[in-house]
Amino acid sequence: MKLPLTYFLSSLFILSPIVDAEGEYYPDADWEKSSPESQGIELKKIKKIMDLSFSDSSTQGVVVIKNGIIIGEKYAEGYTLNSHGTSWSMAKSYYAALVGISIQRGEIGSLDDPASKYLEYYKDERSKITIRDLLNMSSGLDFPSHEHEKMFFQKSHLDYAKNVGVEKEAGLKFEYNNVNSMIIGDILYVVTGIKADKLLVERILDPIGASNYKLWKDEMGAVLTYCCVDMTPRDYSKIGLLFARNGNWEGSQIIPEGFINETFQTVWETPSRFSDYKRYYSLHWWVSKYDDESKIFNTSGKFGQYTFVDRDNDVVVTRITKYSEKDNGDIQKWGPLNFFRWAGVAPAVTAARLLLDLGLIREGSDVNTPITDDSGTSKEFYEKYQEVVDAIADLSRD
Repeated sequence: MKLPLTYFLSSLFILSPIVDAEGEYYPDADWEKSSPESQGIELKKIKKIMDLSFSDSSTQGVVVIKNGIIIGEKYAEGYTLNSHGTSWSMAKSYYAALVGISIQRGEIGSLDDPASKYLEYYKDERSKITIRDLLNMSSGLDFPSHEHEKMFFQKSHLDYAKNVGVEKEAGLKFEYNNVNSMIIGDILYVVTGIKADKLLVERILDPIGASNYKLWKDEMGAVLTYCCVDMTPRDYSKIGLLFARNGNWEGSQIIPEGFINETFQTVWETPSRFSDYKRYYSLHWWVSKYDDESKIFNTSGKFGQYTFVDRDNDVVVTRITKYSEKDNGDIQKWGPLNFFRWAGVAPAVTAARLLLDLGLIREGSDVNTPITDDSGTSKEFYEKYQEVVDAIADLSRD
């Protein structure tokens, strides 16, 4: 039996709020909710964000947060606040934050250290590529037409990433390359002796009280640091709130504020897939608006997953697309689909969806991987992307 469409806008929980020394509210296992008006925002502004988001049938859930408090929350029919979405590339922003923490702990010297200082296999033509180059997507590594999405279909994503050579000098051009993020994961492992999924749990997720997640690994056990964290919209929003609060959580500095400040800049102007508006990129975060009115940064996932952060105004908005999570563990397995690993991204995706739909292969026993099917693939949301960003900015206008 499907659950009804849930639209929380004005429920008020009676809680004992968790506040830090500055009086800022932080959620725990529960999350305080209030009407938009109680936070100085008109109800119609929240409704506009929801209407824009749910005009796309792929939307699973949207959460709007002001001053740490939920002022809008809506889920599609059949989903609840406990339903997981999958992050795809939103995960890049999470794992990148671990670099800032490692710098603070003295495990990594600086963002401008060459990766070859930590990775023996980078002591070749890649020796001048810095950690900053990797995080800014300006490493100059080979960038084929499939943009290394073929890596997703390999048994060992890390072996694939290690074998990608140089195409151009580092620091010259922005090229969105998944390999950069996979290499970051290996640097983290070398400097800490701990795999990146455990680091993420110990250093970020546990401290902010995010406890219900799946962190995907490949068949060889390497953490997919360029994608694939399954969580609820609320837990994605907790990470957004951590960045909105300059890396601080209840008075504890989880991510160094200096690293957050480095992140929230406009380093590369990037081609926009959605509109003529300028977008930017910095340290594994996108920038969708940067002007005198507001500065809105966001994580971004392939099929339309986002967490938008306006830290000047303490606003966080998360939108995820429909996802049907299976309880088959967090280790990717391709089984009979391994044949398609060099066929190209589109053929591999088409074949996987067709064989699953026909029942010729079974999730879990034959194949185990995060999958976004057609129902979770955005179209209208992309077309209205700039309207969504402007609607988020409007939350802070008088």
